[in-house]
Amino acid sequence: MPQVVLVNPQIPPNTGNIARTCAATGTELHLVGPLGFEISDRYLKRAGLDYWPYVKLHYHESLEAFKNIHQARGGRWLGFTVRGSFNYVRFEFQADDWLLFGSETTGLPPEILSICDATLYIPMAQPGVRSLNLSVSVAAGLFEARRQLGYLV
Repeated sequence: MPQVVLVNPQIPPNTGNIARTCAATGTELHLVGPLGFEISDRYLKRAGLDYWPYVKLHYHESLEAFKNIHQARGGRWLGFTVRGSFNYVRFEFQADDWLLFGSETTGLPPEILSICDATLYIPMAQPGVRSLNLSVSVAAGLFEARRQLGYLV
């Protein structure tokens, strides 16, 4: 099953909302530090409601620490970015994909994008709108991957 990776998230309610989505779908959530908040942040906890016991949460202090986990497990790194090469609905997802999302303010850093197996974008009709909210982007990408892989039953 695809996994969600947040690299340097900054806004606790977004991460809490993403945790709820991951809890509801049984998806592992990886947080790669440094974070813009403490894991114990009350806004993070509030956004996740009482679903935290159902979140398969992994915290990695650095990108290097996360790379070690990825190397042990395998799978592709798919970086979501407004400058991606592939429309996410036309991309063929695999069960061992890692869906990477960057911080709300800067997105994925170039050094991560350069090592992704593919970069994906979510198309937007209004050119003046730069991006979607992080939690919305994660939900869109995760549910498309799950749809393609037959996990929506």
